[in-house]
Amino acid sequence: MQNNGNHEVQPLNENLSLIESVDIDQVQHTMQKIRQFQKVIQNTLQPNHDYGIVPGTKKPTLLKPGAEKILMLMGLRSEFKILESTRNFEEGFFQYQVKCKLYKGDVLITEGLGACNTKEAKYIKLNPFTLDNTVLKIAKKRALVDAALLVASLSEVFTQDLEDIDLEEADNREYSEENDPAKKETITKKQAKRMFSLAGGNLELVKKTMIKYGYTASEDVRKDDYEKICKEIEEQAKKGKIKEENLN
Repeated sequence: MQNNGNHEVQPLNENLSLIESVDIDQVQHTMQKIRQFQKVIQNTLQPNHDYGIVPGTKKPTLLKPGAEKILMLMGLRSEFKILESTRNFEEGFFQYQVKCKLYKGDVLITEGLGACNTKEAKYIKLNPFTLDNTVLKIAKKRALVDAALLVASLSEVFTQDLEDIDLEEADNREYSEENDPAKKETITKKQAKRMFSLAGGNLELVKKTMIKYGYTASEDVRKDDYEKICKEIEEQAKKGKIKEENLN
C-alpha cells in the first residue's frame, strides 16, 4: 500500500477483471432470452411494412412501423429532441439532427440519433423549399429506428443503413419531378404578368416571393408552385397597401 499525501492508494490487482464478478448462469439465461425475443420479432413483424428487404443485402432494413411495434412490445415511450437545425430560406438549405430518448416509465433506457438534410442525394434535385418538414420527419425516423435497434439488441437481425437509399423512395415520390411530368412545366408569359399585376407592379415583392420558393426568374416558375406564389404575393401586396393607407 502506498501513501500519496493524505490519501492511501490501493495496489492494482492485475488479475482483477470485471468478468470475475459476472454470474455466468445469469448471462446464459439473458442471452437465451435475447435470442427468443429476436425470434419473436422476426416472426411477428411483416415484410414490406415493418421491415424491407433489398435484393443482394444480408440483413433486412427496419422501418418506422416495425420500430414503433418493438417499442410497444417492450412498453417503452419515445421523446424527441432537436439537437441542431439549420433553416436557411435564402440558400434553400434545411438540416436537422435529432435525438430519440426511450423511457420505461420515467427511467431513461437508451438513446438514438438521426440526421437529415436537403443536400442528400435523393433531395438534391428537388425544390428544397418544399422539404423542410420532410427532412425533419426523416431525421426523427432515423433516430427512432436507431434507438429501437439498440434497445432490443436487434442490430444483428436488422439494419437501417439502406433504408433511405433503397426503401424510402416511395415516401418521396410525391415530390419527384420524374414521376409527375406536369411538375416540370413552367408558367406562361401571361401567368408571369399576373404575378406582377397582383403585386401592383412591385417588382421587389415578386422577386422576394419567387426567391422564397427557389426561383430567380419568372420563366422558371413551375405550375405546381404558381398558385402558392400568387397567393402569397397577393397577401403581401394587401398588407403593404393597408400599411400605406394607415401611414397616410
